[in-house]
Amino acid sequence: MNRTSYFTKADADRKWYVVDAKGQVLGRLATKVAKLLIGKHTPSFTYGQDTGAFVVVVNAQEVKVTGKKLSDKIYWTHSMYPGGLKAKPLGKKLSENAAEAFRFSVKGMLPRNKLGARLITKLKVYGGPTHPHQAQKPIVLEGDALAAL
Repeated sequence: MNRTSYFTKADADRKWYVVDAKGQVLGRLATKVAKLLIGKHTPSFTYGQDTGAFVVVVNAQEVKVTGKKLSDKIYWTHSMYPGGLKAKPLGKKLSENAAEAFRFSVKGMLPRNKLGARLITKLKVYGGPTHPHQAQKPIVLEGDALAAL
């Protein structure tokens, strides 16, 4: 009798990947990172399960955007008090904290539930070229390997 296998936490093979954001387009890179976090690159992908990998993004300050998004794309926040609406263009958000801007763009591509909240914790973003995760022996994704995702 054939049986369908189902992914469990014991089957999880957590890998660490390093992605260099230098010269990459923000949205296109964010979709690839979200795919790695969710685990759609693995054969054991299962909806509703955490099958993804850890992703370390370096050089987030040197990410590119196309068109007039630096001035036209606005991020809104509200303090829930009257008059508490604040607007910040993408250009200012990238100059102040590029890592947080990248994290925000990836978070928008993840599920809006408990699973998405757990997946975003596996994303580590750094503005510069160094990161403190060398002990995990991360796999460097660049060029064709990154384009294949």
